[in-house]
Amino acid sequence: MTEGEPILTAAEMHGAETAAGVPLFVLMERAGAAIAELAWRVAAGAPVLILCGPGNNGGDGYVAAQVLKGRGATVRVAATGEPTAALAAGARAGWRDPVEALEEAEPAPVVVDALFGSGLNRGLEPEVAGALARLAGPARHRVAVDLPSGVEVDTGALLSAVPSMTATLALGARKPAHFLEPAASLMGQVLLADLGLTIGEASLRSLARPHLPAPREADHKYTRGLVEMVGGAMPGAAALAALAAARAGAGYVRLAVDRALPGLPLAVVQRAEWTADRLAGALLIGPGLGRDDAARAQLGHALSAGRPLVLDGDALHLVAPRELHGRDVILTPHAGEFDAMFGIGSGSKLRRTRDAARTAGAVVVHKGPDTVIAAPDGRAALARPSPWLATAGTGDVLAGAIAAMRARGLAPFEAARAGVWLHAEAARRAGPGLIADDLISELRAAAVACS
Repeated sequence: MTEGEPILTAAEMHGAETAAGVPLFVLMERAGAAIAELAWRVAAGAPVLILCGPGNNGGDGYVAAQVLKGRGATVRVAATGEPTAALAAGARAGWRDPVEALEEAEPAPVVVDALFGSGLNRGLEPEVAGALARLAGPARHRVAVDLPSGVEVDTGALLSAVPSMTATLALGARKPAHFLEPAASLMGQVLLADLGLTIGEASLRSLARPHLPAPREADHKYTRGLVEMVGGAMPGAAALAALAAARAGAGYVRLAVDRALPGLPLAVVQRAEWTADRLAGALLIGPGLGRDDAARAQLGHALSAGRPLVLDGDALHLVAPRELHGRDVILTPHAGEFDAMFGIGSGSKLRRTRDAARTAGAVVVHKGPDTVIAAPDGRAALARPSPWLATAGTGDVLAGAIAAMRARGLAPFEAARAGVWLHAEAARRAGPGLIADDLISELRAAAVACS
C-alpha cells in the first residue's frame, strides 16, 4: 500500500525542525524564499503587502519581503509591532525599508498573511483581526503562510474570524488543519514548501493512490475476492454497494435480497438467503438494511459469521462498540451515524475518530468533507473528497469499494484507505453534478489506474 504525505501536529513539526540538524535561520531563509516565490507568481507584477506578526511566522514574512524586493517587486511590510522572537528580530533587521503599523496600512492587490500561522493557540486581538479583515477583503489574492492566522493547527478550529484565502503555503509538512473543517474550506489551494526536513515515521498521513496489482494468470474469482452482501428494506442502497464492489475489482459479489433486483447485472449473484461462505473475503451489511427485528437478526448472523466485516448505514445504529471487540471490522459512519454510535463528544474530528477506533477495536472511516480514517493502533489518514459527493447513495458506493478492497486481501486500515481513494477519484472523474450511479462506471477506471 502506498503511503501518503506525512501530516504533522505543531509538536511534531517542532520536533522535526529540532532534529533536522539545520540552523533555524536557514529554515527561515528557505521558508521566506518559498513564500516569495508563491507571492511572485500570484502577484504577476502587482504590488504585494506582507503582514508580519511578532514570532517566527512574521520572520518568514520579512525574509520573503527581502527576496521579493531583490526581484524588483513592489512590496510593503506592515506589522503588529517589533518582533519578540530572536530569530524574527534578525529577519526584521535585514529589511531596510519602512515597516507600517498594521492598523494604519492601506490595502494592496496581493496580501500575504504572515501574522501568526501555526503558532497560535488563542484568538487574535480584536484590533489585529479587524486589520486583517480590512486588508484581506479588497485584495485580489490572499496568501497564508503555513496557516491563516486565527486557525488552530491541530484541530482546524477557528479561534477568531478568518478571511478566505486564495492559497496557503504549508511549511515543511502539511498540518491537520489543512484537512479539517471548518478551517480547511478557508485555505484555498494548499501548497507545500519543502524545507529540506527529514521526516520519519508519521502516524497521520494524507491519502495516496493505492497500488492494486492487475490479476495474474493463475487468479480466479475467489482469489480476486468474494464479497458477500446482505440487503434489506431499501434494496437500491444494497444494489449500489454491490455494483461498486464489483466495479472496484472484487472477483465475485453475492447479494442476499428477499426479492430480485432486475436492474443489477447478471454478474452480481442474487440469492434469497445467505450463509457465511468460508471463502468470503468480506461481508458487507448495512446499506438499506432497515432497523426492524429482521434487520437485527441479519446483523447478529453477520457478527457471528467469523468473516471480515464492513458495517455501514443502518447496521451502525444496531450495534454497540463493545460488541465489535475481537472482530475484524471496518465502520463507515457519516457524522450522524458516528454520533449515534459513539456519542456527541468534544474535541476535533481527528481526535474523536481515533478515540472511536480504539473504543470499538475497529477501523473507522468518519465520512464528510474532511474524511478521517483511523485504526485502533493510532494510525490515521485524512482526505478531502469532492463536495459533490454530498448526495444520496454515495456512501453505499464507498462501502462497496471498501468491501472489495478488504476481500482482495488488503488489511483493514489499508482497505479503508484504498476504498476512500478510489471513491474520491471516481468522483473527480465523474465531475460536478454527479449522482451516486455515476460513480459506478468511474470506479473501474479509477481501479485500473492503480494497477
